[in-house]
Formats: sequence, C-alpha cells, structure tokens
Amino acid sequence: MDWKPNRYEEKPLYKQITDYMKRKIERGEWGYDTKIPSQRYLASWFNVNRSTIVSALQNLIAEGYVEGEYGGGTKVTYGKWEKQSPLPNWTAYIEKGSHYPNQPFIQKINQYEFEKDLIRLGTGELSADLLPKKLFQQLMSSADETDFHLGYSEPKGDVQLREAISKRLREKGIYTTPSSILIVSGALQAIQLLSLSLLERSARILVERPSYLYSVNALQSAGIKLIGIERSMNKPLSIEKVEQLKNRFDLSLFYVNPTFHNPTGALMGEDERKALVENSIRMGLPIIEDSAYEDLWIDEKPPLPLKSYDKSGQVLYLGTMSKLVSPGLRIGWVVGQEGVIERLADTKMQTDYGSSTVSQYVARRWMLSEKYEEHGAYVRKMLKKRRDFMQFLLECYFSHLATWTIPKGGFYIWVVFHFPLNFDKLFKKGVEKGILIAPGHIYDRLDRTSLRLSYSYASLEEMDKGLRILAELIEKEVLMQKKENKL
Repeated sequence: MDWKPNRYEEKPLYKQITDYMKRKIERGEWGYDTKIPSQRYLASWFNVNRSTIVSALQNLIAEGYVEGEYGGGTKVTYGKWEKQSPLPNWTAYIEKGSHYPNQPFIQKINQYEFEKDLIRLGTGELSADLLPKKLFQQLMSSADETDFHLGYSEPKGDVQLREAISKRLREKGIYTTPSSILIVSGALQAIQLLSLSLLERSARILVERPSYLYSVNALQSAGIKLIGIERSMNKPLSIEKVEQLKNRFDLSLFYVNPTFHNPTGALMGEDERKALVENSIRMGLPIIEDSAYEDLWIDEKPPLPLKSYDKSGQVLYLGTMSKLVSPGLRIGWVVGQEGVIERLADTKMQTDYGSSTVSQYVARRWMLSEKYEEHGAYVRKMLKKRRDFMQFLLECYFSHLATWTIPKGGFYIWVVFHFPLNFDKLFKKGVEKGILIAPGHIYDRLDRTSLRLSYSYASLEEMDKGLRILAELIEKEVLMQKKENKL
C-alpha cells in the first residue's frame, strides 16, 4: 500500500481509510475473496489507533464491500456487484499456483523493509551511503552512444561484459572464456534457471544448514527437495557425512556458500575447499558455488574460490554485483561448462529474453573502471568499522544472553541465544518498538535460538539504539518465561 491518511483534512481518518479501501475494491486491486490485512497491520501501516481501523471496516461491512468471518479475518465479498455476472475468484487461482509463496516472515520483512522509521538489523544489502551512486551517474553521463544500445542482448549477455568478468575472474584463479559465462538478473535467477534446466522434479540437492536457500522457494517450487548438512563456524565440513547423504538420498548437486556464508558468516578454509572439490569429483556430486560475499573480506583476502581448484567442470560458479556495487542493477553471472551455459541461456531467453542491456552496459563500464578497486577498498573499510562496532555493542548488551563468532567478512553475525525464544512474538514487539529482525528459523525451519544480525545497513547510531531495544525485549521475554515456569 502506497497511501497514508492526511491528519490535516477535515474528513475523519476512519472515513479517509474507508474511501481508500473502497477504491482498492472497486478497481479490482482487492478482488473477490481477497483477505484484508489484519487490523493490527493496518493500524501500524496507517499509523492510527486500532479503533479507527475497526470503524473503517464496519463502514465497509455495512455497505457490502467486505464481511468478517470468525477466526478467518475479513474478506472482500461481491457487495455492490451481486446483481452482475460473478467475478473470478482470484484467491482460488492464487492458492493453486505452482510457485510457492514466501514464508509469512519473509513477506512481512519484505513489506516492512520499505518503512523509513524502522531500524533494519537483519538486512542483506549495503546502506545507501555505501553505494557508488555518484560514480554511476558519471558513467552514464559519459556514455558513448556508439557503444550503447537499448535493444535486446544476445542469449548469453553482452559479450564485452562477459569479457570484463572473465578478466576479473583470472585474478581469483578462475580461467574461463566469455563463451562459458552467462549474464543473469541476479544470482537468485541463476538458481531458478538451474532448477528449470538441469534438475528433474523430485531431485534432491544438498545444502548447508542453516542456508539462504531455505528463505526462498526457488527450488522447492520446482519440486526439488533440500537435504541439509550442518554448517558450523568452527568445524570443517564433514566429507564423510556428505558422502553418506549422497548415497542415502541420491543427491544431484551440492549448493555451497563457502565464503562468508549466509547467514552464519562462516569461511571455508583452503584445505577444506580443495578436499571438497577433489571428493565431489570422486563422488560424482557437482557443486553450485555461490560467491555473493566473496569480495567483502574485511580482515584478509579469503582462500581462492572452489572453482579455481576445478579442472573438470565440476563446479558451477555464481557471481553477483548486488552485494558490493548495487542490488538495483540486477546483474549476476554463472560460470560453467559451455554446454551447461548454453542450456541455461536458452531457458533464460524463454523466461525474460535477456537481462537489461542498460544494466549490462553500466556493469561493464564499472568492471573496466579504475574506481572498481577503489570502491571495494572503501566498502571493506566501512564494513570493518561497522562490524567492530556491532561486536562492541553485542558485548555490552548480549554477553549474558547469547554467543557469537565474529566473521572475517560479509554482512552477518550469527547470534545463538542460550535458550529458545518466541520469535513470532519478538518480531511483532520489535516492529512496534521500531526494529526489524531476521530470525534464524527463516534459514533453518527447526531453529528457535538464533538470529541473523547485519552490520551492512543500519548506521552506527541505529545499531546502538536497535540492539539496545532488542536486548530489552529479549530480557523481558526471558523474565516472562521464568514467571510462567514458576506458575
């Protein structure tokens, strides 16, 4: 919703809200059987008392626009259109769609992330002041019209961009030609293309647990099952366990986030990487390497990517500009065997007919710019400052509540509490107090003790305020649990 009531109008707030919701219904934006957002959510969104929302809904019910169901919320009814031909029940279509909806928590986070007054403690992107906006404006203002076009790009993407990526990858020990690179609209699209092009329904892939992949349904919607293997900050990956799971579940692929893992921040060591690639070849288990956070090292450069040790085409390597440069560009890439890249490119052409040529042009200019390394160094410097400050705040506010390991790069600190928490309640209370969190069960459905904290987005002042509020809420929750246990 992109509207707010005007407190300076003569018309009462509840009538303004009634008229707004009428328009949503009359225009078909809220179709028949659509469930209206909860009273609590609407009150929070419109910044009014809950009684104001109740009055607005009562008006809508009286006029036949909606009806309330005990325990089922408020839904749009035929109302004034009852005498016309029946309208399609879009809710039924929505429920039958083949692509699964996001987890409710993810849906809420996606909505709340655009509220200006919330302190975002779990966001997986750089703050606006760390993005190279002015540099991008300079790149665009100096565009050569003979080198810039607005038509479609070739199936694998702009060849000059792929050449620039190929050159950058050589610095990481990955030697590949532009023909083995596919430009995608972010790494998530790469995962979707892999599920559509390379895997059959009911296929099983191995993922680290917790994992970013549990927070999206790109693979699950394609009928693919995720098999988890525990990922620890302090213990190397068990090759023996990988092999056991490979044999037990007939695994097709292993999705790995070896460098500043999302959400734990874990970093796979050099020997561990070599052993994984070597044994994956022996086991016949191809690897998808997600390198989203690879350039965000803070203390020292990480080991070379898994792909650099791959001499047989065993590893598919995913890269992105979303974390270091701009999530809005929607530019990523896949590196792999040429036949695989051609298959993925063919599928991509059938889904979106290629990534934006404007974004590809900007990405190419950026890759070739002398500002590329300068910006990376600046971001790493700022991330170190933010990470160290968050570590200080955790020691101040959370040392008696939880444990954590400080990552050597990336965006996240994985905080593990000494006791299980009611994250449903904590999330709601947090929003009411002005903070937005990312509970651990988003990344591992069974987790009830962990939280992903991000130091990449909130300012230092916001971090201090937000973590202090969070600690107070958790302390109150612990106190309530103790009282209940005594009773």
